[in-house]
Amino acid sequence: MRFSIRKPKFHSISLGLILVFLFAVACQKQVDSKESSNSEKEGTLEEAKQDFDFPFYNPSLPLDDRVEDLILRLTLEEKADQMMHNTNGVERLGIPAYSWWNEALHGVGRSGVATVFPQAIGLGATFDEDLALRVSSAISDEARAMYNAAKAKGYYKRYGGLTFWTPNINIFRDPRWGRGQETYGEDPYLTARLGTAFVKGLQGEDPNYLKTAACAKHYAVHSGPEKLRHEFDAKANPKDLWETYLPAFEALVNADVEAVMCAYNSTNGAPCCANEYLISDVLLEKWQFKGHVLSDCWAIVDFFTPSDKGGHGTVETAAQASALAVKNRVSLNCGSTYLEGIPEAVKQGILTEAEVDRELATLLKTRFKLGLFDPEGSNQYDSISIDVVDSDEHRALAREVAQKGIVMLKNNGALPLKNDLARYFVTGPHAANSDVLLGNYFGVNPKLVTVLEGIAGAVDHASQLQYRMGIMLDQPNANPQDWTTPNAGKSDATIAVLGISGLLEGEEGESIASATLGDRFEYGLPENQLEFLRKLRKEAGERPIITVITGGSPIDLAEVEALSDAVLFVWYPGEEGGNAVADILFGKVSPSGRLPITFPKSYDQLPAYEDYTMNGRTYKYMEKEPLYPFGFGLSYTTFNYGTPKLSSKTITSKDTVTVSVEVTNSGNVDSDEVVQLYVTDTEASFKVPNFQLQAVDRSHFKAGESKILTFELGPEAFEVVNAKGERVIEPGAFKIYIGGSSPMKRSHDLGASQPAEVTVVVK
Repeated sequence: MRFSIRKPKFHSISLGLILVFLFAVACQKQVDSKESSNSEKEGTLEEAKQDFDFPFYNPSLPLDDRVEDLILRLTLEEKADQMMHNTNGVERLGIPAYSWWNEALHGVGRSGVATVFPQAIGLGATFDEDLALRVSSAISDEARAMYNAAKAKGYYKRYGGLTFWTPNINIFRDPRWGRGQETYGEDPYLTARLGTAFVKGLQGEDPNYLKTAACAKHYAVHSGPEKLRHEFDAKANPKDLWETYLPAFEALVNADVEAVMCAYNSTNGAPCCANEYLISDVLLEKWQFKGHVLSDCWAIVDFFTPSDKGGHGTVETAAQASALAVKNRVSLNCGSTYLEGIPEAVKQGILTEAEVDRELATLLKTRFKLGLFDPEGSNQYDSISIDVVDSDEHRALAREVAQKGIVMLKNNGALPLKNDLARYFVTGPHAANSDVLLGNYFGVNPKLVTVLEGIAGAVDHASQLQYRMGIMLDQPNANPQDWTTPNAGKSDATIAVLGISGLLEGEEGESIASATLGDRFEYGLPENQLEFLRKLRKEAGERPIITVITGGSPIDLAEVEALSDAVLFVWYPGEEGGNAVADILFGKVSPSGRLPITFPKSYDQLPAYEDYTMNGRTYKYMEKEPLYPFGFGLSYTTFNYGTPKLSSKTITSKDTVTVSVEVTNSGNVDSDEVVQLYVTDTEASFKVPNFQLQAVDRSHFKAGESKILTFELGPEAFEVVNAKGERVIEPGAFKIYIGGSSPMKRSHDLGASQPAEVTVVVK
């Protein structure tokens, strides 16, 4: 390629970000204008499509032949247009417009009325891959129904298509990252299992058609800082890359995920969307990925944005950036660069039309597999009707996910509450706030149930229920009069709904109350909330205070725990969140959520945010005692674990060993238990994780019931990753832990027992 590569530099980028943003806005206005101008034509194009007799419309022909036929009929400019996230229709071929950009993180997002499931981190807290499959299957049902309805009216708007840029399987390695709420937590095994299930539900089981197309993002080493994401170079050594950052992506590729989105940042010196090692060597060659690669939105603009203005400064022009991305196998450009950049690059001779055709062919196969060029009724999904959207069944599923994801962090016996006490007092900035149900990348719903509404629907009609908001989210009250906290001393139970929201954490442009572009550099609750809770405690005396915390990331809750009789962490719990919280508060359901991320005592326990090495991070490498360990969560009952039994105490590196354990619900409340199995190499010759999650079993136990649970551990459960990034099994002793939480160190009695353990020797 005949252009120079400039090395990126680190610097302050506030002005640069503004310039990049303004450039993107200008480009987006052009794209949106194009989308709007074409919308009126598309209904007639769809109706006329049946009159065209081109071979690419013939479903009986091989897929490759159909794709080739279509590409041969397009001009270079039309090819570039078809590689943009918003494509124009091609009227002479009867092809309607299509928008590749659609969201379904926890329900069909940004499109219209849909079921709003709990945020992804809340699904992660369920540790339940079957539940993830059921959720994504419901989402894809709704997506098809909404697409079918829009298509019938000739609407082809952004967020109305069938290609969904989800799930987010980045590793939530640092609680400061505002987008960690979009992930399933800090563990690669759990992320891989939940992500795989989610992809299967989105894409369906039809051997000939995709139900919808899923996308694994953001490939590959991406988790903040948000402020620096357009220029940052994440340094990951081979061990961390193959032990932590890549396994979930490999698992989803093995599950036939249709697309992979490359990230904004650089990894080990090269932008992720022009990273030969990540895309060509690993994704395409090593893993044999057959789907398409797409850029994060306007990431290719970062290629030619100078480093002193907030970009990578890799090349100088849009044409050079387009050539670099296409040559690195990026088939789809979310942004504005390819539209003019590809034709110009071909004209300049730095890109060939054959290379364009190669990437367009890869991309178009997805639309064909979705049935978008087939006659109406060719696949079973064309008949999914709009009555599935926010159906009673889907609302019940949303409630179940929220119930199973709520984590009880403390209970001194205050919970469950009776629902017929004389008086309840509900307060706090989030009690009547529907925004905290949503998280980010959400849909809308006409029947969002707030915590206050859920409680109101659960208490006896003989009881009094009082409510005052009491305080703002993160600002002191301007009015010095306090008409709120004295109610705690007059009520049989006070329920304080505190926490954070998407105003304070999230993506760089979305968290409008965040001065740090959505990242969280203040670990605790806002000080005004803590002061409010102190006043409530003083007024309540011995009367119970139950604190309900919303949020998508770890929070320092040490003082909250000390001031409260019970603490529930409810994440962003979706449209049925209020009902689910009430179900837990009043004992209709026993809490069974588990933390999918470690809660440190303070950020001082962690390495620098920009440091992507795993030393000192997550339950695998954190040596200090956390506030709450990974996998932790309390119940209304107690579970006893017997001594684990092995099918053999000595195995070879090629053997499978069976581990069984008797688990007993020794309390008097029916409840789910999340049984977790961890493995550690106690005699490794190099640094290995403290222990690694290798199996999970979520089971329901009646009061007093015992079950023998069995796990089969293959050789991969005993593999460790060396400094070269190689997976090896070293001879020696391995400890196996089984329990309701991880074996992390605990600084105080959290009310949960340590896991049982057994040793197996690998020869």
